[in-house]
Amino acid sequence: MSRASPPARADFDGFYAANVDQITAQIRAYVGDLAEAEDLVAEAFCRALARWGSISAYDNPATWVRRVAWNLATSRLRRAAVLRRFLRWQRPATAEAPGPDRIDLEQALSELNERHRKAVILRYMAGMTTAAIADQEGVAESTVRSWLTRGKAALAERLRIEEFEENR
Repeated sequence: MSRASPPARADFDGFYAANVDQITAQIRAYVGDLAEAEDLVAEAFCRALARWGSISAYDNPATWVRRVAWNLATSRLRRAAVLRRFLRWQRPATAEAPGPDRIDLEQALSELNERHRKAVILRYMAGMTTAAIADQEGVAESTVRSWLTRGKAALAERLRIEEFEENR
């Protein structure tokens, strides 16, 4: 519109001043938020300004601006509804913090020899048999049993709970 003649610009300015409040109030009632309504109406008037040469010839250019603002609002409300539906299914994963026993176990496991740690984890956490572990690791079952015995002994030593008599 910068190339438009001063009378055409003045015509648009008068049109804007006469209609912006009423259209904004209608769109606000539709979307429920004044700031959002103002944004939508401003966008509609910008589009009208870009086409003012043809829109000014309409019987009621305000109807065109109102329809554009309404369509913009409807699109925004639909996008917001899709986002709300999506977010409803995106529940934050909450998990309890590990207790002291779990932390102690993880610490003790991390201190084991790698083979012993792997054997203990596969046997007692993954539920694998000694035969399955032996097959996976390419060793004899007796080797896996040895790893398990040594791993359990090392864990028992690291997880030993010393009891103190409180009533001495």
